[in-house]
Amino acid sequence: MVKVGLTGGIGSGKSTVSNILISKGFSVYNSDNRAKWLMNNNDNLKSNIISIFGNQSYIKESLNRKYISSKVFNDSLKLKELNNLVHPLVALDFNNWLSNQNTNDIVFKEAAILIESGAHKEMDKIIVVACPKNIRIERVLKRDGNNSESVDKRMQNQISENEKINYADFVINNSGSKSDLLKELESVISELKKINWLKNSH
Repeated sequence: MVKVGLTGGIGSGKSTVSNILISKGFSVYNSDNRAKWLMNNNDNLKSNIISIFGNQSYIKESLNRKYISSKVFNDSLKLKELNNLVHPLVALDFNNWLSNQNTNDIVFKEAAILIESGAHKEMDKIIVVACPKNIRIERVLKRDGNNSESVDKRMQNQISENEKINYADFVINNSGSKSDLLKELESVISELKKINWLKNSH
């Protein structure tokens, strides 16, 4: 099995790439969605979050995302504390998921902070979805209705695209049309299939 990390800056379109992979029958683990699920459902994690951020962290048992975001995006130490609570549980959750993927030759792990969290070290290959910053900001503003200042703050909490690319085995440019994106992705998939074949032929 080849484990492939899929990452990219906010607004780069990594979720679009994930959705295409899923439509092609590949298994994709979405770290960000699972982190949200764990923050809502893991009792130990919930009590640790409350002990750091206070009772306002949850409203009727559900994570108060707006409140938590306001705390962490202006305070890198608080963000680090939250990540230190969540990342080890996401890593365990991913390993549990992985143990059910025995029939798959290639699996993908989508994560916004794959490199920052150190999770890239567990992957065989890394794909970075790249896109110019101005297009990424435009997409996020359209998607989330945020102001450009808050988008910029979120970008500052991630390493730069160039730094991400330093870790990449494959870079997919997502600044053009959907058909361009599909072409690039097809080319990466065919390389991954070769890598899997070589891995299994030894």
